[in-house]
Amino acid sequence: MPRGDKSSYTDKQKRKAEHIEEGYKDRGVSSKEAERRAWATVNKESGGGKKSGSGRGRKESHASSRKGGRTGGSSQSPEKRSAAARKGWETRRRKGNG
Repeated sequence: MPRGDKSSYTDKQKRKAEHIEEGYKDRGVSSKEAERRAWATVNKESGGGKKSGSGRGRKESHASSRKGGRTGGSSQSPEKRSAAARKGWETRRRKGNG
């Protein structure tokens, strides 16, 4: 089986990858990179291509799905964060517990 062949994946895994890929595209990731990330996520969660059959499965970990979109820096702009830090510093200085 050549690299990149998706025939050993279940329909569910293929749908999942497609859905993940769409999410990345919506966030401005290029088509090729979105596809690469989507399949990497499917592989990480389900352990690669699966064939159906009793006793052949392993539990899926959905950690990466839950984590998606939550990683990254602060939601505040750098200016707002800096202003909040200054305000806090002024308050602590005035009250004398800094």
